[in-house]
Amino acid sequence: MARRRHDRQELERIADRAMRERGFEPDFPREVTAEVARLQGAASDPALRDLRQLSWCSIDNDDSRDLDQLSVAERPKNGLTRIWVAIADVDALVPKGSAIDRRAAQNTTSVYTPAKIYPMLPERLSTDLTSLGQDEDRLAVVAGLVVSDEGALEDAEVFRATVRNHAKLAYDAVAAWLEGDAPPPEALAAVPGLDENLSWQDAAAQRLRAVRHERGALDLETIEARAVFAGEEIHDLEPQRKNRARELIEDLMIAVNGVTARFVEERGLPSLRRVLRAPERWARIVDVAGELGERLPAEPDCTALETFLRRRKRVDPLRFPDLSLTIVKLMGSGEYAVDIPGGEPTGHFGLAVRDYTHSTAPNRRYPDVITQRMLKAVLAGAPPAYSLDELGELARHCTEQEDDVQRIERQVRKSAAALLLEGRNGERFHGIVTGASEKGTWVRLLAPPVEGRVERGWEGLDVGDRVEVRLLGTDVERGYIDFARVAR
Repeated sequence: MARRRHDRQELERIADRAMRERGFEPDFPREVTAEVARLQGAASDPALRDLRQLSWCSIDNDDSRDLDQLSVAERPKNGLTRIWVAIADVDALVPKGSAIDRRAAQNTTSVYTPAKIYPMLPERLSTDLTSLGQDEDRLAVVAGLVVSDEGALEDAEVFRATVRNHAKLAYDAVAAWLEGDAPPPEALAAVPGLDENLSWQDAAAQRLRAVRHERGALDLETIEARAVFAGEEIHDLEPQRKNRARELIEDLMIAVNGVTARFVEERGLPSLRRVLRAPERWARIVDVAGELGERLPAEPDCTALETFLRRRKRVDPLRFPDLSLTIVKLMGSGEYAVDIPGGEPTGHFGLAVRDYTHSTAPNRRYPDVITQRMLKAVLAGAPPAYSLDELGELARHCTEQEDDVQRIERQVRKSAAALLLEGRNGERFHGIVTGASEKGTWVRLLAPPVEGRVERGWEGLDVGDRVEVRLLGTDVERGYIDFARVAR
């Protein structure tokens, strides 16, 4: 009788180890759990705007419970669409300096691994008291956007309000409906007029997106696979691809993050920005384009790079995710930086925007809590929530922690891929070469979407080559997958 596998438990053990090796504590200390136990929920405030009657909805992953944002639109009029985005008021229950806040500031972000989520905030907060759950009255910081038919942001406002989520929706179901491939999801159909409201939001988001891409926002498409379990055993890796609903939320959040950054700056206060500098390895990006018969200018130019990427996506869609990954690696990592009013912000090269902060996911990211506190201080006419020195230290710490979290998540994803292929030695797969250098040759399988090293027969292979490989073995603990090239 075959041994029953406990893949989820093994991945949890690997994830716990990876967390501790990077200096993260997987569990919440006793003082945090005690503080959470005393919470009763945020008190309502009659001084705030009451927007509970609006047709607010959330769109997130099917299994998400830590809901950070809601959105709703007003009927377009005179070529303008007004959209409100409500962000969960986490600060209302997590005051600066509290035990919960200190723990959140330590990790700075939730960590998402295939088998286990390590939330930044205790679940009673992130999935309940500070989550914008369906049919719950919640406090929120609201950003209002006015979008023209040409995709220009004509006006904006920021204020506090009480809101109520009338429909918890999921990306894939909403996307299928928006794209005309399925009827409206049940939760959407249950709210009168929500279908029309979402159509207004979608149209405005698409216009915002078009303008950003005209300015050079990069259209990248990397493959991110989600582990699918059958009971405790890993069953498959399912690629998560962009769709219309994900784009809707992404475009609205980018707009809100710009509004938030400018709102603070215009009032003469420093802010914590998310920046991506012009690529230091631009010369290598030029070489990559040249190897594909394309030309890029000698100096970094996001518009030229976006034109190149769009052309390659049209010409070679199969290899486009691998090209995207190459460009992402060559552009380098984003970072947090302090913006001082009167200076010129670094901006975000990949999004082609000057003003950008993180403000839309305070249940999951600590920089968003910092920004929320700065916003609320401005709205209340109170002193800044953080000094310039505090912001500088937080920017450095949040950048370092986020880099480490990416390493943790990548390590556990690799171990999950190795687990999926464990025991299948000798099987053959078709794939594409994704890396070829002195450090080794790498291949990404077409199905399942995993990457491994070609240990035998790598000679003569180059990036983009189609190849058949045979599985030699796996090392789950280290996340290694080894292949041999199959001779033709």
